[in-house]
Amino acid sequence: MAYTITLIPGDGVGPEVVEAARRVVEAAGVQVKWDVQETGEKAVETSGSPIPDKVLESIRMNKVALKGPITTPVGTGFRSVNVAIRKALDLYVNLRPARSFSGVKSPFLDIDLVIVRENTEDLYAGIEFEQASPEMRHLREFMETEKIKVNEDAACSFKLITWKGSIRIVRFAFEYAVRYKRRKVTAVHKANIMKATDGLFLRAARTVAEEFPEVEFEDRIVDNMCMQLVQKPELYDVLVLPNLYGDIVSDLCAGLVGGLGLAPSANLGDKAAVFEPVHGSAPRYAGQNKVNPMAAILSSCLMLRHLGEEARAAQVESAVTQVLSEGKMVTYDVKSASEESLVVGTKEVADEIIARIKEHSGKLY
Repeated sequence: MAYTITLIPGDGVGPEVVEAARRVVEAAGVQVKWDVQETGEKAVETSGSPIPDKVLESIRMNKVALKGPITTPVGTGFRSVNVAIRKALDLYVNLRPARSFSGVKSPFLDIDLVIVRENTEDLYAGIEFEQASPEMRHLREFMETEKIKVNEDAACSFKLITWKGSIRIVRFAFEYAVRYKRRKVTAVHKANIMKATDGLFLRAARTVAEEFPEVEFEDRIVDNMCMQLVQKPELYDVLVLPNLYGDIVSDLCAGLVGGLGLAPSANLGDKAAVFEPVHGSAPRYAGQNKVNPMAAILSSCLMLRHLGEEARAAQVESAVTQVLSEGKMVTYDVKSASEESLVVGTKEVADEIIARIKEHSGKLY
């Protein structure tokens, strides 16, 4: 079957890792017409917007996109393109698996975690009031009528958690657990302090858990969860979290298995899906053929499974596993410091994975 897929190269090292993933997908025998769309810094230069309307139109039409990382200015400039895409397309699930690979330097050997992060609400909803703005002044005046004292030099962000958003993300986590025969779902929160917002999320999680008696359910406070993931990650399986905690905890889990170079993700909604590596655009490495493409390649595996191409996804994953296990054709982040003189680049890693796919391509047919 042939597919039309939106391809977003992104900024910095994005074009390099996305190109590697594109080549691997094609080597696996998947027929794709790539609809290339620019976002981020390049789009600002050509169209004046980091996310032109035609990008969202392309994803809506094709329903699937493979995307590279996009630079988000810190403190100033345009807001996150990633957040804008997720909100515009209601991609309410951010799925981030984290599992150990043989040959990767890590103190943990058998981690197999799935982070299900709510993707559209929480502090990332973008409801903010700048310091000394008229809007912030009006907000402060209103809060003072409610006898809530707010300093005049304050800025403010609203933490938005809804019942609908919480129910649907937790339900996705349980449905995922059932589909992939996972044993447990853990809801992560800070309801001991934020009783209204995180308390709502926890109540929603407990409500949904009653619909899935075959799946074990528990909850953990987020700071305790971080400690336990470092001390005894083998106790956990599927984690479901609000947006901000999910972002932080998923990076922690990536660190447990070797770093962001091995961290794929899927942004899923009812009408569209966008697949991307978790790592940033790393502009200082752009064009140097240096960055690990495996996070982008593993993201393409999630995309292939989403498309129903299970056998080809498994073939790509097997090739990645072989290359990592042998430890010869890998980038600097996978090697120990004493072995860094033996590393290869982005293109060479993709070449090696493609060679392994071609060696075993007959097994698909």
